[in-house]
Amino acid sequence: MKKFDFTKMHGLGNDFVIIDERDMKVNLSRTEIISVANRHTGIGCDQLITIGINSESNILIRFFNSDGEEVSACGNGSRCVARMLMEENNASQINIYTKAGLLSCKKISNNIISINLGVPKLNWQEIPLNKEYDTSLIHFELNNISISNPYFVNVGNPHAIFFVDNLNNFNIEDFGPLIENDKMFPEKCNVTIAQVISPNHIKINVWERGAGKTLACGTAACAATVAAYLKNLTINKIVVSLPGGDLDIEYNSDIVMSGATEVSFKSSFKIN
Repeated sequence: MKKFDFTKMHGLGNDFVIIDERDMKVNLSRTEIISVANRHTGIGCDQLITIGINSESNILIRFFNSDGEEVSACGNGSRCVARMLMEENNASQINIYTKAGLLSCKKISNNIISINLGVPKLNWQEIPLNKEYDTSLIHFELNNISISNPYFVNVGNPHAIFFVDNLNNFNIEDFGPLIENDKMFPEKCNVTIAQVISPNHIKINVWERGAGKTLACGTAACAATVAAYLKNLTINKIVVSLPGGDLDIEYNSDIVMSGATEVSFKSSFKIN
């Protein structure tokens, strides 16, 4: 039996179970992570996050999707952990490490946290894809509805972004798993369907690999911002609207994301 304390937080409804392992390792297995993430019999979350210390004595956070698979990056989750740590240290900024690299985080207000996710990767090997593609020839169709010409961005995890005229015409729960598991993505991918509202505003729906449809996804919002700017659809500082709320994203070689974080509750959980 394992018992551990945790904090439940969310960024725009993108929710996380956060376990502090700096003093004592919990070492959950993949099966146990799936159990914790289950919304019916566990705590329920999109991702489970652990806080630890790396070999250089720096804060290291790790992310696990609800299917138990570890991923390198999670924008909203990083902002939530940053808020926890800044409150703990009465600080207005903090640096934390992930498998995707160093993240610089700042407190804008009590619950608004900004994070620098660094420089996006755009090369097909870095996404990664299984080979180089002419994206104008990529086409997916379901129930006589087609979607095509994606833009690929890696912001610590792989993203495929599709721009459409009307977001309401495309069900992310249909297209998401189809594209996520396509053979062109050796590490699977996150899928975003985006609609440009104005030069400084887009709306998106997101399917996260290993987690499914989520109310918000910070890295998807960042990836969509990069794609929209590089396709000359928007300016470089925009509002990204997701089902759970809005994020402010600015792209100037680095990507900076700002948005709300909330503490849902703190408790303990026991796994038999």
